[in-house]
Amino acid sequence: MKRRDFSVGMLGAGIAAGGAFSPAMGQAGPVEGKDYVRLSQPLPVHTAGKIEVVEFFWYGCPHCNAFEPTLDDWAKKLPADVEFRRAPVAFREEPFFAHQRIFFALEEMKLVETVHRKVFYAIHNDRQRLDKPNEIAAFMTKHGVDAKKFLQHYNGFSVQTKARQAGKLAQAYKIDGVPALGIQGQYFTSISLAGTPERALQVADFLILKSRAKQ
Repeated sequence: MKRRDFSVGMLGAGIAAGGAFSPAMGQAGPVEGKDYVRLSQPLPVHTAGKIEVVEFFWYGCPHCNAFEPTLDDWAKKLPADVEFRRAPVAFREEPFFAHQRIFFALEEMKLVETVHRKVFYAIHNDRQRLDKPNEIAAFMTKHGVDAKKFLQHYNGFSVQTKARQAGKLAQAYKIDGVPALGIQGQYFTSISLAGTPERALQVADFLILKSRAKQ
């Protein structure tokens, strides 16, 4: 979702079509200012010695929902020196704050792998808002999560702190739409910049290599 939106149809076409940055295919490499943006002031990274990739997303964003399967497959194949993490954004208070806290509560309970995609499905396929504690608790119970324990994390100081930190990180990267990928505190790209989901990941691959060469 961007404050200037692009169509879900284009996303689907991009995933199907792909498109690598290959001279043999006659395509140009990534261009700064077009396919990606370089930050004027580099940001600190989460883990020293690792190349950091941050996905900025929102559970309610249809484009993030469409991108998630492709992104997840890509993230699982990243080299050992790359650390991938997610940062839910909040462009306004609700439902963004609630969705941020859902993600970080799942992360604290080590349930991202099993429940993260189900949250997307509930919102985009089952038309649930998941922005009120009773609805969130019912969803968690349905999927075998201890709702009481989940809400303790959801309402806890640690989760609220992580949500604020994610908001500050998105501001520092100057993220104005999602999904977007921040790389090594120095660059970011997105589907709207790169043109398709596959191309955005190829730009991210290029920026990972660029970051590794500087280490």
